[in-house]
Amino acid sequence: MRKVNKKIGNIFKGDKVIWMVFFFLCMISIIEVFSASSNLTYKSQNYMAPIIYHTAMILAGVIVAVVTLNVPCRYFKLTTPFLLAISVLTLLWVLIGGESINGANRVISIMGFTFQPSEIAKGTMVLVTAQILSAMQRENGADRKAFKYILVILLPFVFIIGIENLSTAALLFLVILLMMFIGRVPMRQMAQLMGGIVVAGAVILTLVLTLGSMENNPDDENHMTETVAAADAKTADKDAIKGGGLFHRFATWRNRLTKHFGNKEVPPEEYDIEENFQVGHANIAIASSNIIGKGPGNSTERDYLPQAFSDFIYAIIIEDMGILGAIVVAFLYIVLLYRSARIATRCENNFPAFLIMGLTLLLVIQATFNMMVAVGLAPVTGQPLPLISKGGTSTIINCAYIGAILSVSRSAKMKKEDKDIRSIEI
Repeated sequence: MRKVNKKIGNIFKGDKVIWMVFFFLCMISIIEVFSASSNLTYKSQNYMAPIIYHTAMILAGVIVAVVTLNVPCRYFKLTTPFLLAISVLTLLWVLIGGESINGANRVISIMGFTFQPSEIAKGTMVLVTAQILSAMQRENGADRKAFKYILVILLPFVFIIGIENLSTAALLFLVILLMMFIGRVPMRQMAQLMGGIVVAGAVILTLVLTLGSMENNPDDENHMTETVAAADAKTADKDAIKGGGLFHRFATWRNRLTKHFGNKEVPPEEYDIEENFQVGHANIAIASSNIIGKGPGNSTERDYLPQAFSDFIYAIIIEDMGILGAIVVAFLYIVLLYRSARIATRCENNFPAFLIMGLTLLLVIQATFNMMVAVGLAPVTGQPLPLISKGGTSTIINCAYIGAILSVSRSAKMKKEDKDIRSIEI
């Protein structure tokens, strides 16, 4: 029995709490994606096909996590030039010749497989930032040049991603901003950056509200099925906004902003469910859940929400498992953040500490965005719930992030044990 436990321990190395969080998130993912995949089942005419595919992706992700955690943290630095080259090439590729999803070029198809270059770019930028901050740490904080080096690399990434996917660009920018704060970038530079963000945000908001056209909007929020949304998106390029080109997403952004911030309280009998389709049915799912929910597989709104298994899966989780289930899912992400912060404080070197915090913030902030959208606290962004939503590229890469986090936990634990041994010997 001890040999079996030892073999299992050799495979699942790293922090046990993070492994438990990862396990529970994967189990919730399999159950809730199965519950929310009625539309996919109808399309494939196969009851088990969607969940078999998703379970296979989860298992593949676990293998990727195990392989990644066995890579010593210091070797991640060697991958930086290759990941940067891949990120730049694939981002330009998807911008020019990528496949369109609901009016935006976001995926690349290779040999029948599709992946989102932005998923790779996010992790790459975290890796680059961790290296710059660690290499340029001084007694009083980060060298002033670190700020410039990070922005020189970050801003082109944010711009290219933001053309088609503004929410992902904003997510990446926020994570790097927090990493710079953790990395003790001079506060004067941070204040200047915050001022620039305010000005840039005001300019972008003005352009969106000015150029965006509310007519013939391609936003998938107004459509009952993915098929209808895709068909409508095909005509979006023709008349989505005045000017087209780089501004073709402005109509969608304006629509989402005005609907979220311009909504007034209306009586239920006057609420236009067709005009606010996804948000309306997400609200119905939440309102009908009660404390304990309807039970996994008993959701009714999954048949109406086009992205029930992805963008709005948190609403289905609440409908199935109630408020208690919603709290449990949110708590798992909080535990992941807390545990990663504890591990970061044990790291002797700066690079693994910055890396684990960056990757964890990437997962937790995206999860926060998704949950806020599902409960109506933020405009629709299209961000999936990490490690829970159905996905291909995102599932595998998020599992790789977990593997990297576990790799850092391994090195931090070993160094702590070495310190304890040395102190005993002394």
